[in-house]
Amino acid sequence: MQTTFTSSRILLPVRPWFIALSLLVALLLNMLPTAWWPGVPDWVALVLCFWSVREFRKVGMGWAFLLGLAMDVADASLMGQHALAYVLLAYGASALSRRVLWFPLLQQALQILPLLFVVPLIQAGARMLAGGEFPGVGFFVWPLVAAVLWLPLTFMLLLPQYQPVERDANRPI
Repeated sequence: MQTTFTSSRILLPVRPWFIALSLLVALLLNMLPTAWWPGVPDWVALVLCFWSVREFRKVGMGWAFLLGLAMDVADASLMGQHALAYVLLAYGASALSRRVLWFPLLQQALQILPLLFVVPLIQAGARMLAGGEFPGVGFFVWPLVAAVLWLPLTFMLLLPQYQPVERDANRPI
C-alpha cells in the first residue's frame, strides 16, 4: 500500500460506524487512569477535532456535546465544562476545515494546535469560575503532545479509506 497525503489521492468514503468506533475508543482511552497524567492528550478532543476537520458534515457540534456530557459524567467534573469546550472545538475545526486540509500534515498540526489549546483553557476557566483551583501548568501540556500525534493519528484513521493502488488502462480515473 502506497500512502501519500496529497490532495490528489482519492479516498473511499468514510463509514459512519468507523467514525463512531473511533470516538468510542477515544472515550474509553480518556477513562483510563493514565488520562490524568501531565502530557497525556485528551483523546476525545483530538479524535473529535480530526473528524470535525475531515468530515464536518458527519461529525459536528451534536457529537461534541454528547461526548462532552459523557466526559463530564466520567470525570465527575463540573457539568458542561467538557461539553462547552468540545462544542467550541468542533465549531472551530469545522469552520477551518477547508483551509486546514490544503496544508501538509505537519502544517496541519500547527493549524490545529490553537484549536486544541482552547479546550484546556475553557475547562480551567469554567472550573475556576465555579470556585475550583488552578489545575497547574501540566494541564496545558497535552495540546502540544496532541499536535505531535496528529500525523500518526491521521494515518491510522485514514487507513481504512485507502483504495488499492492498481492502475487500469481502461478506467478513465
